Amino acid sequence: MRFLLLGLLFVLVGGVDKNNFKTCDQSSFCRRCRKVEPDNSPFEVQLGTTKIFPDHITVDVVNKENQHVFSLKVVGLKGKKFHVEVDEKAPLKARYRVVDALKVPPATEGVTVKKDEGSIVVECAGNRAVIVAAPFRIDFFHGESLVVSANAKGLMKFEHLRKKSEPIAAAVEEAGEVAAPAENDVEPRNEEEDPGAWEENFKSHHDSKPNGPEAVALDFTFPQAEVLFGIPEHADSFALKPTLGSEPYRLYNLDVFEYELDSPMALYGSIPVIYGHGEGNTAGVYWQNAAETWVDVYNANAKKNVMSSIVNFVSGSRQAADPPAAHFMSESGIMDYFILLGPTPMDTFTQYTDLTGVAPLPQTFALGYHQSRWNYNDENDVASVHDKFDEHDIPVDTIWLDIEYTDAKKYFTWDNHKFPHPLEMIRNLTERGRHLTIIIDPHIKRDGGYFFHNDCTDRGYYVKNKDGRDYEGWCWPGAASYADFFNPEVRKYYADQYQLDKFDTTTADVMLWNDMNEPSVFNGPEVTMLKDNIHFGDWEHRDVHNLYGHMHVIGTFEGLVRRSGGAQRPFILSRAHFAGTQRFAAIWTGDNFAEWGHLQASVKMCLSEAVAGMSFCGADVGGFFGNPDAELFERWYQAGAFQPFFRAHSHIDTRRREPWLMPEATMLVVRDAIRRRYSYLPFWYTLFYEHERSGRPVMRPLLTHYPLDKETFGIDYEYLLGDILLVHPVLQQGVSKVDVYFPAIDGKKEGDVWYDVDDYRKITTAGFESVPVDNYKIPVYQRGGTIVTKKERVRRAATLMINDPVTFVVALDKEHSARGTLYVDDEKSYNYRDGKYIYLNLEFKNNVLTSRKNDEKANYDTGSWVERIVIVGLEHVPKSATLSVSGEPQSVTLEVNKHGESIVVRKPGVALSRKWSIQLNY
Repeated sequence: MRFLLLGLLFVLVGGVDKNNFKTCDQSSFCRRCRKVEPDNSPFEVQLGTTKIFPDHITVDVVNKENQHVFSLKVVGLKGKKFHVEVDEKAPLKARYRVVDALKVPPATEGVTVKKDEGSIVVECAGNRAVIVAAPFRIDFFHGESLVVSANAKGLMKFEHLRKKSEPIAAAVEEAGEVAAPAENDVEPRNEEEDPGAWEENFKSHHDSKPNGPEAVALDFTFPQAEVLFGIPEHADSFALKPTLGSEPYRLYNLDVFEYELDSPMALYGSIPVIYGHGEGNTAGVYWQNAAETWVDVYNANAKKNVMSSIVNFVSGSRQAADPPAAHFMSESGIMDYFILLGPTPMDTFTQYTDLTGVAPLPQTFALGYHQSRWNYNDENDVASVHDKFDEHDIPVDTIWLDIEYTDAKKYFTWDNHKFPHPLEMIRNLTERGRHLTIIIDPHIKRDGGYFFHNDCTDRGYYVKNKDGRDYEGWCWPGAASYADFFNPEVRKYYADQYQLDKFDTTTADVMLWNDMNEPSVFNGPEVTMLKDNIHFGDWEHRDVHNLYGHMHVIGTFEGLVRRSGGAQRPFILSRAHFAGTQRFAAIWTGDNFAEWGHLQASVKMCLSEAVAGMSFCGADVGGFFGNPDAELFERWYQAGAFQPFFRAHSHIDTRRREPWLMPEATMLVVRDAIRRRYSYLPFWYTLFYEHERSGRPVMRPLLTHYPLDKETFGIDYEYLLGDILLVHPVLQQGVSKVDVYFPAIDGKKEGDVWYDVDDYRKITTAGFESVPVDNYKIPVYQRGGTIVTKKERVRRAATLMINDPVTFVVALDKEHSARGTLYVDDEKSYNYRDGKYIYLNLEFKNNVLTSRKNDEKANYDTGSWVERIVIVGLEHVPKSATLSVSGEPQSVTLEVNKHGESIVVRKPGVALSRKWSIQLNY
């Protein structure tokens, strides 16, 4: 059966047969939206209908072509944001509104409103939204700076719900095509005349479209911007490319094997947030819609003068220098969007996470190395892999099991022949500080002997087809149905299955992998579910498609939290994702290929995910498909060691590639990369804690901290971790050197001080520098003015490092100062939310290094202590050093390297929980 299914899947999507996936022209709503002529918008605001409330206004908007009326709502939000909704004023039925993407209803801010004969000005905390009546447009200002304009290009489209007219119905029945509109519902833009408006076919699949045309579309212009980025997930450059004359970027969660690079094609996740960045400002738009969405990009990366672009924009001039813009086109739902006013890149990123949430602090083991394969064959195979890591002194935290561990692809079961003693297998891992992660997908095997299927059938828990019967598709188990996670009762039932009194062959230390949750349906249109399927609340699948995996993960998250009685932080990996999924799961870049282009894509894709709230991102190290050669294998491990999620995974038909199965020289390079990852775990853990507190991305494009340096706008092959480490992984085959870019602070020549983390070589000039790279070299640089914490004792797993001593690396800036932070807790529970943690502020100034708590009310009894302090960038070598703990001074050992680039204070021996200082004496 497995090989039959594999054969079917390769027929469907093997090697990315583009014929199996729609183009815009094959998607009727995209075709209609794209045909809207610019600069001729029929929408006008009816100023006399304005209603003013403390934090928002409402006003009617009319489509002058058909006199259909819409309601516009503009809300002022705290934190330099506006929320805008447009819906039909009197729809035939309710239109879908996205739920569960926002972490909580956003906090509103008071507004003041001014009106004149042609506009409404909504002011909020020094910013404003100017609603222009005719033609309808909204200009959003940060202070006095125009940063986003909605409908400036006049591409707005809102297809109102209507009844199918009799002439059209008769023509469809007779000819299978759409005829002319009804007399009372004439559309000059011919919505109803478009083939596919009322029903649509793609290959052998039929979409009945009972609601007819219902698309919404709107353009957003960024007058201050020179580059646009965001809207993951795509295997493309970080900076978005213009799409006129080609395909738009598509947001529609799909299962795509061996996806194409440098492509706007849809992949596994869809996060509809976009940013425009220029030297003067960054702004963003979050388009909250879960239906299939296409995004056209205009004038991105254009080499132009920004000020002349603004002049042209305001004056209405349509020239080549028009500023960048994006045109969002969604199949259904309402028009629901948030304007993020910036003004800096970091401001804009955190405005978005303020809405949709952050990745919660993971257990430390989740930041370690994960070893996976489709599939480890049986318990003996798992034990052998486990033992081999110890034999070769390679740290690992998690062994993963793919679908073959189950009884005939029935989730929440085990294959009793291959895995007869799962609890013993799990204990063998946990006793050595390691974890097991198992896969559970959303498709449910249709088997009368399977409890889960019987329960879902009896209780009506499955997604329904258009006729109200349980939808049946085809996936790994063969015939399968799909749990309807939009139903709260279904999510509760699903969460119940993870409880140890039900899934009693697992423990609270077993974590979860939710795959295939786009959802993947092998025999469905575009390898997914029919759009006219019905979900809880009588919503069509077309309305909620991009949310399905998100809701699946919520059910899993709730189950894992309850499984431990709220004591342990869950770890979940999901392939499908939407805005807000970061609150529940990590993600990876899907079924990549063992080739250099896919290694390069891993950096670009995770950068795009990071600025869209999804900080916990990684790629299948080594590539899922194919067999990497030794060089690619080494370089991919080195790159993965400095990405947030670090997992090796491969296809069932690839050669086994655990590190020790490679040539010894390669194994040693890989081991070095993995050990480096573990040495930086305190740094990673602190970054994730600070991400939870602030919403700041863990992995950041260079423009985040160097927004004036135009060179950074197009760089997506190196990146920052926090504002501390600059990482330039080796991404090209056969190179002996790489050109590392050190960004400019002022956009000209002035740069930060950087130190090579291997030898502390100092770089003081902005620009490109050629760096030699041997097999072991990973170009990583610590910024001057920062302090990084490391743990340098080699352990078999992260959980065994919890009380290990730390090393502080103090990298001085041009003023001979540095700051840093360190976060410490029990690395497992939620107790930190009750104040059981230590958050240290470290500062070097005037030749004194001090450590103090940032939060005196918090406390955690850690066994960690300070073993070494490395200080780099001193102009003069001190004669001695004095440690002071609670006012008691004592001498400490001081060593100087032979060239004087660094000094080492050895074994101060002070506990992390104590307040202390070290004085350098000259």
